[in-house]
Amino acid sequence: MIYKDQLNREITLSKTPTRIISLVPSQTELLVDLGLIEKLVGITKFCVHPKKLREEIKVVGGTKKVNYDKVKSLCPDIIICNKEENTLEMVEELQKIAPVWVSDIETVEESLEMIQLLGAVLNVSEKAEKMIAEVHVEMTEFHNFISDFPAKKVAYLIWKSPYMGVGNNTFIQDVLKLNKFENILQNETSRYPEISLEDLKETDLILLSSEPYPFKEEDAVELKKALQKEVLLVDGEYFSWYGSRLKDAFTYFKTLH
Repeated sequence: MIYKDQLNREITLSKTPTRIISLVPSQTELLVDLGLIEKLVGITKFCVHPKKLREEIKVVGGTKKVNYDKVKSLCPDIIICNKEENTLEMVEELQKIAPVWVSDIETVEESLEMIQLLGAVLNVSEKAEKMIAEVHVEMTEFHNFISDFPAKKVAYLIWKSPYMGVGNNTFIQDVLKLNKFENILQNETSRYPEISLEDLKETDLILLSSEPYPFKEEDAVELKKALQKEVLLVDGEYFSWYGSRLKDAFTYFKTLH
């Protein structure tokens, strides 16, 4: 059977995979929610949902570096990666062990496409389509909820010292647009540009993500004092984890408005 991933690469499989390694935390969560936990044999140290997953399944490394010997010893039928999360070098090395399926996601729609495509590859299309339908219902209801809210100029910060935000061509940028948040960094050429305190004065609202830098309340207080702007701590997983987390994301987004 020949399938295509989101980079339009052909993946040849002799059977439906029963031994899966996932090297993307949000996609690991998706596989669990699609009922495939018993087929997961390898994950990363960042695959933290469900909470006990790392106690039950072999950890083969991180998203940027894995132990290839551990991966090989698990005899995977397929390895699931992401263009941004994982490196080209990793994908090339992993291909010597097993077929590698790579996602490439910059929008919510591409996330839903990923769910559909993986559903077909892993023979859980019915569950995948049901999940996609649930997300569409939630997204439509959220559009109606937010329709009368005014747009706000925002900066979404992911790092401190120096402050770094989110630019264009990112999944987070698409999620910001859905929330009627006008990203002041959306025209930057860098996906994750540095931003100064002076530039942050252009905002109506500053969003401090819980990941990858774990912003805390004292960081919000510091920025409020320096800029006299509204600052919110936000759950970064709802803004950056593509996959089944989208089912609950729109309920969370309502709390920000």
